Amino acid sequence: MSETPDPEVIELASKVFDLARAGDAEALAAYVDAGVPVNLTNDRGDSLVMLAAYHGHAAAVSALLARGADADRANDRGQTPLAGAVFKGETDVIRALLDGGANPEAGTPSAVDTARMFGRAELLELFGAR
Repeated sequence: MSETPDPEVIELASKVFDLARAGDAEALAAYVDAGVPVNLTNDRGDSLVMLAAYHGHAAAVSALLARGADADRANDRGQTPLAGAVFKGETDVIRALLDGGANPEAGTPSAVDTARMFGRAELLELFGAR
């Protein structure tokens, strides 16, 4: 078995990661429905949900979560999509992740820790209500 990655697979993965960054919910859903792993990660451990969340795309986050993506999947640095969304101030993404089951206590730092760090009392209240 060859250790060299298939260039076509690498190209497809790059395209899907770009779709997550761009927030193309419809195309992402189509690729996942066609067999792309919903929890696909890049070389830094960033999942499709992480990329969509960090770039502020609530519809893409929701589409991926509806297809079974792990809302709490941390990257190689221990960061979760929810903590990234708190850091970026993406309220719609935060709500989509919470609706999809994200745990505000997961990750390092957690979304709760990040909200405290940035003085986001309204998010701490939201997290406490869940």
